[in-house]
Amino acid sequence: MSSLLYYALPALGGYTVLSFFFLRRPWLLHAPREPAFRCQLAAHRGGSGERLEHTIEAMENATAQRSDLFELDCLLSRDGQVVVSHDENLFRQCGLNKNVGDIDFEDLPLYREKLEVYFSPGQFARGSDRKMIRLEEVFQRFPRTPVSLELKSGDEELINKIVTLVKRFDRSEITIWASEKNSVMKKCHAANPEMPMSFTTIRVVWLLFLYYVGLLPFFTLPERFLLCFLPTIINRTYFPFSCSALNRLAAAITKSLIMRKSLIRHLEERGIQVVFWCLNEESDFEVAYGLGATGVMTDYPTALRHYLDNHPQQPDRGN
Repeated sequence: MSSLLYYALPALGGYTVLSFFFLRRPWLLHAPREPAFRCQLAAHRGGSGERLEHTIEAMENATAQRSDLFELDCLLSRDGQVVVSHDENLFRQCGLNKNVGDIDFEDLPLYREKLEVYFSPGQFARGSDRKMIRLEEVFQRFPRTPVSLELKSGDEELINKIVTLVKRFDRSEITIWASEKNSVMKKCHAANPEMPMSFTTIRVVWLLFLYYVGLLPFFTLPERFLLCFLPTIINRTYFPFSCSALNRLAAAITKSLIMRKSLIRHLEERGIQVVFWCLNEESDFEVAYGLGATGVMTDYPTALRHYLDNHPQQPDRGN
């Protein structure tokens, strides 16, 4: 036993030193990747706290606030149009208990006159524009604005039609694949590997495992974005579980695991942008940028622009 410790302890010590050294200096093992754009201000659903979600009016408002990215959700209509919509069922958004996939695009109903802001419970957005839109219209109106497209299913027709639009508008470098599901992301990446990927849920778990065992500096990461919820918003504006006890537990665990400046700095220095969602209060902006995040995803681009204009300093990159 003593002889085993004689060799094991120095090896463990050397491994720890090397891991820490390369965690702080990832460019020695991985060539830094220059991003096509920097995402400091991302508009969730186009800015769904200030105008009706996923409308041209919302995106124009976000553009006026110099948003760097629109976060959008996509589905297929019955006639095969790529529709920008968060919900498959239209009842919450439009008051019609039918699915987007069961209706031709031209027959889709208008949005309700007001919609509750999901990450600001009790707050409602209104707007004069209530028309549902196609992804093609977004690309036409905002040709050089980066977009993150979240897909909840691996519908290959939807994926292939998105790829066709992205290539037609020459947007591969500024259109991000986003999905919680690894199976969906694999299909997306295979359909267009030039489009940057974000981390899926299982890949975030894998990322954290590598970080805590010290192996992260030695692994290649193909993703370009970590779009991650800020743990401190659980039980305030984000309720992933119906049970309050589970929400409290999730908040405690994820806060201890994710809110690590050294992890975020390592990712940033490898060219992986870290964007926390979905933050609608200045105190949360402060936490996210204080951790060293690249940016914040918000329902209120005007509020976030006001914060950024009044806090021009670079975020703290310390330990």
